Order: sequence, then structure tokens, then C-alpha cells
Amino acid sequence: MKDDVLLTFNSGSSTLKIGVFEIVDREAKSSGRAKIDFDNFPLALVGEIAGERVATPLVSSDGQDVGEVVRQVFEYAADCLGGSIVAAAHRIVHGGLRFQGPALLDDRCIDEIEGLVPLAPLHQPAALRFIRAVRTVEPALVQTASFDTAFHSSQEDVVRRLAIPRALHDDGIRRYGFHGISYAYVARKLSEIDEEAGRGRTVVAHLGSGASLCGMMAGVSRDTSMGFSALDGVPMATRPGWIDPGVLLYLMRKGMRQPERIEDFLYHECGLLGVSGISGDTRVLVVDQRVEAQQAIDLFCLRVAGEIARQAVTLGGLEAVVFTAGVGENQPEIRARVASRLQWLGVELDASRNEARSHVVSTTSSRVKVFVIPTNEEQVIADEALSVLTRHRL
Repeated sequence: MKDDVLLTFNSGSSTLKIGVFEIVDREAKSSGRAKIDFDNFPLALVGEIAGERVATPLVSSDGQDVGEVVRQVFEYAADCLGGSIVAAAHRIVHGGLRFQGPALLDDRCIDEIEGLVPLAPLHQPAALRFIRAVRTVEPALVQTASFDTAFHSSQEDVVRRLAIPRALHDDGIRRYGFHGISYAYVARKLSEIDEEAGRGRTVVAHLGSGASLCGMMAGVSRDTSMGFSALDGVPMATRPGWIDPGVLLYLMRKGMRQPERIEDFLYHECGLLGVSGISGDTRVLVVDQRVEAQQAIDLFCLRVAGEIARQAVTLGGLEAVVFTAGVGENQPEIRARVASRLQWLGVELDASRNEARSHVVSTTSSRVKVFVIPTNEEQVIADEALSVLTRHRL
């Protein structure tokens, strides 16, 4: 008898990452991952499923019919594993004040997620597209949601509060934080790798094209760099991170008055791309010796190091730093530049370990342990989906 199959959907503005899991003894066992890039035509499902490399063309020529894309993904996954698909689980960036844990996607839940679109205009609509596409293809299929903001609901009010009138805070304008699904996985893995570090004061740096940091005590979120939106915090590939609101007032007075224009500017024209004028990709910028490229990298590393130090204040100390996500996991040069700015805090990187991408990349004498832990958002989404299915006895 074949095992039941669970699919996870992690949608970005132009990509869809898919996790394929078999449910064995009430646990989600990964059977592979795949990705669809909607900017790369003709569309294809690329990855590895059931131990086999996948590079399967999809029928949809323009990517607009996501229902057809979902149908083909379902068919391919079922054919590869031979089981029946029993649930689809989605990553949702923003859960607002309503969602502080995973949820069953019924009509009311979907409507509430749609109501949060203004808080995450770049990411929320993409997730809703795939939720509705799954409903169209398999109307009776159980769907669940995991929320990036939920992990940070443990933070104290003083950390989440902006210095604005109380009525606006009470209306939901506050610091939420993101990348929580990634942080949940890293917190779990850190405890497995080093139990003592898992119980201590740790700052996790989730560094990718979107980047944020999270200060944890015993694996529980106490502070984070992103705030009300995914624009805040450290500079990112094309997003500015922290920016003086006076800059936006100035630009509005100079003619940038439309909210849509400001939104496009903040999400797509700033960050490393804006500083360098070359690229938002750190892999390109690190090896580019032009002054503008190196300025962008220096600014990025300075802000990441500064954020680690700031969060140490919230935590009342620092015992570990963890690098994760695409940049954090794969670019030793970035880790080295960040660590060099934190030597005063007791961070010492071992150059050979750092180049070898070991789990522990600090020296044995470093007062602060430094780890590299690959993240796995899909596993958390699948595990949370199973918890929802169990809770609702589905």
C-alpha cells in the first residue's frame, strides 16, 4: 500500500517552490523538492523527487493559468510516488494579529488572509492565487496555511511597538517580523546540533534576496529586524531595509506621489541593486572589484553586523550566531565580513571551517559560537500541516 502524499507550496512573486512529502507513521517524510520559475519560459518543474532528477516541461505557455500548472504538479507528484495526495499546505507571509499558528484553510480563513494583502502586497496575492488554484483543481482537498509572522508573536509588546499614537498600534500598525517559518526550523536544528546553544541567546541571520535577523532565547523569538512590512531592517537585494521616513516625504515633494510608484521604488529599485547600480545579487557583487559593488557589500555586512549587536541588547547578551538561507549558507566571504565587525563582541571565525561550510565555523576560543545551518521551510510547513490535520481529525 502506497503512503499518502502531502504537497507544500511556497510561492514568491515569480517562483513557486514545492515540497513533496510522504506521510509515514504520522510523520512527514521528505520525498523531494521542485521549483517553477515563472520568469523562465517555457515553464518547467525542476528539482528532485523520489530520488530522481526532474526537469519536466509544463503545458502552460504563459504561466497565467496557475490552475493548469497546479494540476500538472499534482499529476506528476502522484505518478512519481504512487500515492494519493491528501493535503496541500501553503506558506503565507502575513498572518496579522489573527493567525499565531498554522490554520485550516476554510472560506473564512481565506477571506481573512485576503484582508491582509495591504500588509504584504508583494507576497500575499501570490499565495492566494495558488490556494484558489488548488481549490479549482481539487475542490475537496484539505488545505492548510503556515504563517511567517506567527513565530514572532512571542515577542514582548515593547519590542513590537512603534513610536506612534496608541490607537494606531491597537489598530494593528506594529512590528510583526517575517521569515518565521525558516527561524522555526533553524531553532529546532540548532538544538539538535548543540543543545547548549539551543538553550541560549542566539541571533539567526536569514540572508537571501530578502533578509532579516531574529534574536532568540531558547529558540523563542524575542526580537527581529523586519517590522511592519518586509521592507524594514537590513538592506536586501532590491529593498532598502531601514530608511528615514523623511526620505519618502522628500521624494513625494519632488514628484513621487503615487503609492504604487513609491511601492515599486521600495521593493524593486533599492537595496544592493540601488547602491551598486550593477546587481542585487551578492554573488555577482562580491567578485566585482568596482567601487560601487564593494560599497554595496560593505553596507550590507555593516548593517547585518549592526543588527546582530542591536539584538544582543534585547537578549541581554549573545552566545551564538547562526547564518542561514541562500547568502548565509553559501557565501563564506559574506560571513567573514560580518564576523570581522563583531570581533569586539567575542566573535572569532575559523577561516578553514568557514570555507568548508562546516556546521560550526567559529574558532574553539570564540566567546560566541557561529553556526551555518541550511534552512528547510518546506519541512516546517509539512509538519504544521500534519498538526492541523490531527487537530481537526482529518
